[in-house]
Amino acid sequence: MHSFIYFCYTSKEYISILKPMKRIRIVDILKNPEIGKEINVKGWVRAFRSNRFIQLTDGSTINTLQAVVDFEQFDEALLKKITTAAALSLTGTLIESQGAGQAVELQVATIEILGEANPDDVQKTVMQPKKHSLEFLREQAHLRFRTNTFGAVFRIRHAVAYAIHKFFNDKGFFYLHTPIITGSDAEGAGEMFRVSTLDAKNPPLTEDGEVDFSKEFFGKQVNLTVSGQLEAELAALALGQVYTFGPTFRAENSNTSRHLAEFWMVEPEVAFNDLNDNMDLTEEFLKYICNYIMDNCADDLKFLDDRDNTEQQSKPQNERNELRLTERLQFVANNPFKRITYTEAIDLLLNSAHYKKKKFKFDVAWGTDLQSEHERFLVEKEFKCPVIITDYPASFKAFYMRQNEDGKTVAAMDVLFPGIGEIVGGSQREERLDILLEKCKVFNIHEEELWWYLETRKFGTVPHAGFGLGFERMVMFVTGMSNIRDVIPFPRTPQNAEF
Repeated sequence: MHSFIYFCYTSKEYISILKPMKRIRIVDILKNPEIGKEINVKGWVRAFRSNRFIQLTDGSTINTLQAVVDFEQFDEALLKKITTAAALSLTGTLIESQGAGQAVELQVATIEILGEANPDDVQKTVMQPKKHSLEFLREQAHLRFRTNTFGAVFRIRHAVAYAIHKFFNDKGFFYLHTPIITGSDAEGAGEMFRVSTLDAKNPPLTEDGEVDFSKEFFGKQVNLTVSGQLEAELAALALGQVYTFGPTFRAENSNTSRHLAEFWMVEPEVAFNDLNDNMDLTEEFLKYICNYIMDNCADDLKFLDDRDNTEQQSKPQNERNELRLTERLQFVANNPFKRITYTEAIDLLLNSAHYKKKKFKFDVAWGTDLQSEHERFLVEKEFKCPVIITDYPASFKAFYMRQNEDGKTVAAMDVLFPGIGEIVGGSQREERLDILLEKCKVFNIHEEELWWYLETRKFGTVPHAGFGLGFERMVMFVTGMSNIRDVIPFPRTPQNAEF
């Protein structure tokens, strides 16, 4: 008697009754279907047809799992709770599908309602099964993840981030966390968010009646960073090659489809690299990301490619992208990047039929920055491949960029992509202390504010270079989304800090 009880307690059959079945993600079921296996899935109802077919999603893939319910085996009151957006736990047997549209389906044995969803409430949200405008989806950013479009976008956003870390890790770079709160303005733009603990209504004042920032938490005025580059340079001049990947902030009152107040930047810095090395690294990096997405995000990419194609067809002919989304990724991955100087680019634009027929909205002249329409013309019409423009006039580039021998230009570079224009900006950094000090004067940068940056040029200064990739710009490119607010979970823009 005792040995029989002991046997039952340790048998696998007995233990399986006591232990709940482990959930399997839908992406894993569809990737490796085991016909005849009893499984448990959990997710949200995308649709429930004829009280028989449940389309279940769990966010792991854009594809749903069809679950077949024999409604005669279940209580009618339970079936009424299976509505769009309701959360379920389903257990059953995986079988070959009897209908079209899917290879396998779940023959449901048990249903557990994890969370109900009122149909009247669903009708007021983006979960209502119909097409919604992107603006309406932004208003419900807390729910837009549940749509096919944004599920695909944010799964790909994750894949781009992973590809970036993998690329640099595999090449021996060190990941550096640079400060979010900073006392310096790396870009010299002055459009920064101030961080303060002072009483806004009654701040301490100096004898001159100015705000006394010495009473601040940090003892001086500080801001949210616009870039981690300057700090990354310090580390690169000791560790050899580093990269940052973090949030950056611009208090620019711009409400365009290309600007955010809070966004993410990827900024590698490499000691001993010159501008040519910098271009080589950038090209390899961008090709790697595009190839990684094409190799690892096929289902989401196909969905977004079809969506992008539909969107392009609704635009006027002159505003359409000539290439489909996947073709644009292949365009970057498979073509060598054309390298030209800024002066050569200006000459090409001035001599183009496009310019002579006055088809550019903005004028072209040496000494002015290129506009997006000029950049896209060079990529899409002139060269039909990605373009790197180098050696820009010093007048509109940052103080830290290395001065060229002509005294007029700097060793800067911008990478231009189809459909988007500039996606990367970088340069060889000015390693010569005397010239850097002169540039500080020209840009009205006080030496005492950047003493730590300048000191690196005193102790074994070396040529070095780096670049910055706006992460959201890259996600826009690989997803085909035309508004930057649709590739970041919760966009921060002027007059908008919801969620």
